[in-house]
Amino acid sequence: MDTMRGALERAKMLVGMEVDEESALPPPEEQSFFDDINRQCTLNTTQRLYGFAICLAAGLTCTFLSMLVFFNPVKFGVTFTLGNLMALGSTAFLIGPKRQFDMMLDSVRIYATALYIASIIIALFCALLVHSKLLTLLAIILEFGALVWYSLSYIPFARSIVSKVMTSCFDTDF
Repeated sequence: MDTMRGALERAKMLVGMEVDEESALPPPEEQSFFDDINRQCTLNTTQRLYGFAICLAAGLTCTFLSMLVFFNPVKFGVTFTLGNLMALGSTAFLIGPKRQFDMMLDSVRIYATALYIASIIIALFCALLVHSKLLTLLAIILEFGALVWYSLSYIPFARSIVSKVMTSCFDTDF
């Protein structure tokens, strides 16, 4: 257990978190909504890992189960989107909701976050309100692409490498 706790502390330092960050609170006049949530939802390391694992497993299960209803795009869109949201929310257990929100709004990934959230809204709108199989399928393709682009924003230089590879693959002369 100490090995796992030590590994989590090293992982926290790698992503830029301070080890004692959980105990430090800003002055009362500077506290925000997320500071309240962080203060009310204090979890120890084991609880954070369990929450992360359970939420991630549930999200991946929903995502993979959505493949069973692939030919019904409305059900597919709802289950796939729910799985993505649960998997995305699982990281909030590890780093906290405030830090997750701050990282999502970082200048490096603000556009990727906006595109991903917009694609989720469009997919749910097409699936639940429009009931169009074609539009839902197109929205899910957009959502998957936005998820990949958003995920690549956390890996240094990954988006520029993928952009260069895609440009070289599709740069043909006719």
